[in-house]
Amino acid sequence: VQLQASGGGSVQAGGSLRLSCTTSGFSRYRVSWFRQAPGKEREFVAGISWSGRSTDYDEAVKGRFTISRDTRRNAVFLQMSNLKPEDTAVYFCAAEEVDYSSDYVSGLDFKFNSWGQGTQVTVSS
Repeated sequence: VQLQASGGGSVQAGGSLRLSCTTSGFSRYRVSWFRQAPGKEREFVAGISWSGRSTDYDEAVKGRFTISRDTRRNAVFLQMSNLKPEDTAVYFCAAEEVDYSSDYVSGLDFKFNSWGQGTQVTVSS
């Protein structure tokens, strides 16, 4: 069971980045992205259910970020647009294997037992 996050980088405010989270060893799973800025607690950013039919976002990123998944490629993406300096953080993807009936998003980090290594996103003003 492995997760690999990638796609971070440095951009100016208003720019875009696309984060990728590739997985292996999972069967049916939901994925959420979290982020942690220096000196702050880890926070939920966006999540997607195992089927992809349900998504959810933190209010701070709604309308700017889009989460999606490609089941055949075992990948989940976070498209980030109109980035702001306050989006600067290390972004982590996390996965939780679920049963068929649990087709919903979780924003609770303690629910996830598999985490990627994190990818840095830096937005300058």
